[in-house]
Amino acid sequence: MVPALLQTSRLQLRRWREADLEAFARISADPVAMHHLLPIGDRTASDAFARRAEAHFEQHGFGFWAVELLSTQEFIGFVGLVNVGYDAHFTPAVEVGWRLHPDYWGYGYATEAAKRALRDGFERLDLKEIVALTVPANSRSRRVMERLGMTRDEDDDFDHPRVPDGHPLKRHVLYRLPRSSP
Repeated sequence: MVPALLQTSRLQLRRWREADLEAFARISADPVAMHHLLPIGDRTASDAFARRAEAHFEQHGFGFWAVELLSTQEFIGFVGLVNVGYDAHFTPAVEVGWRLHPDYWGYGYATEAAKRALRDGFERLDLKEIVALTVPANSRSRRVMERLGMTRDEDDDFDHPRVPDGHPLKRHVLYRLPRSSP
């Protein structure tokens, strides 16, 4: 059974609401937030992403949670787990991912929420390993991965099959966290 929400001392990870879509569209259109990601497109595409995230919960029992600050109930982005949806040397796999509005970077929110999502993945879902990936230049996300205890083996780096050949975001680094990690 999917929990209604996950909580940390400062954050609530909950299912998506219609009211989140406008704020998520702003995040998805923000050039700073999207600097190391392929563009999502317009509001329709942003809404479709959020609906796919919610559908992932229905189909698999986990997904990208909408994240809000407990103190204000303000939606600040998403964090959670998803099945990797393409073939690569490390699939099948479950990925931890996040996207927060840049106004909320630097406060430890991504790490805090991701730790909670990882705990859910290892305890409730009984996953053996969770991966994370990004482009080599995304030092902020890589630091979060390292704070989570994830490790990288350069032999795992790969060309992302959903990024066009020749695109500067094609190459990705892969981080792994086995269940036995603290």
